[in-house]
Amino acid sequence: MGTGEGERPLEEGIRTDLRGAMSYSDYLDLPTLLSAQHPRSRPEHHDELLFIVAHQTSELWLKLVLHELHGARELLAADEVAQARKCLARVKHVLRTLADQWSVLATLTPHDYAQFRGALASASGFQSWQYRAVEFILGNKHAGMLSVFAADPEAQALLSRLLAELTVYDAFLGLLARAGHPVPEAILERDLTRAWVQQPELIPVLREIYLDAEANWEAYATCEDLVDIEDAFQLWRFRHMRTVQRTIGWRQGTGGSSGVAFLKRALELSFFPELITVRGALD
Repeated sequence: MGTGEGERPLEEGIRTDLRGAMSYSDYLDLPTLLSAQHPRSRPEHHDELLFIVAHQTSELWLKLVLHELHGARELLAADEVAQARKCLARVKHVLRTLADQWSVLATLTPHDYAQFRGALASASGFQSWQYRAVEFILGNKHAGMLSVFAADPEAQALLSRLLAELTVYDAFLGLLARAGHPVPEAILERDLTRAWVQQPELIPVLREIYLDAEANWEAYATCEDLVDIEDAFQLWRFRHMRTVQRTIGWRQGTGGSSGVAFLKRALELSFFPELITVRGALD
């Protein structure tokens, strides 16, 4: 069959007969992926698809973030710093992409969201187990959150495991100790089920690394990778809060939280507080 006027002919080597062969759709399982959007509003509101796609896309990115953070943690535990930093760099870029995605959801006007908000019932992003898993592996652990997932035993079991496991930061501090940096033993043997809180005894250790970055380049650069992740995560949190604020104002969230006020408090959290505090001790 010839080409029409103005049509560019296909390159000779491009395969067009994919019968019995792996196709792009097969590899990505697109029939499953593209059939997973089920608007609940009746009559179906035009903008509900935007809301669903935005959140499903976020969950896919969170899946990758978790994959990379698990990888970084294991590589740090094995003293494979260069490969761990590659994982951390990827996490940083994914988090920036997640933050940018809020600009798409921000096109949802308060009036339009109100037309299908009731269809969410009690569903809320607060119930995202992947988001909670990311927070756990980065250090913001909260045993009380497990009850939220009582109806999802698989998710609850995963979070229970993460609650008792090393965080990425714990793995990094272990690496520092093995490299000869005097990380206090009490920090290395801490109760892993507790949320990380600032450890003043760690500041002098990090200060020495920062004061002689050339001699401690791998450790110093990894510290800065973690700060990059913290910044990217906080930007994501901020964009989330602002998008919710412009969409529902100060109304309560669908999951029962205080909404914007709850999201604002999250901005006060820090995964790696010592890496910020040490900056004021470099005189």
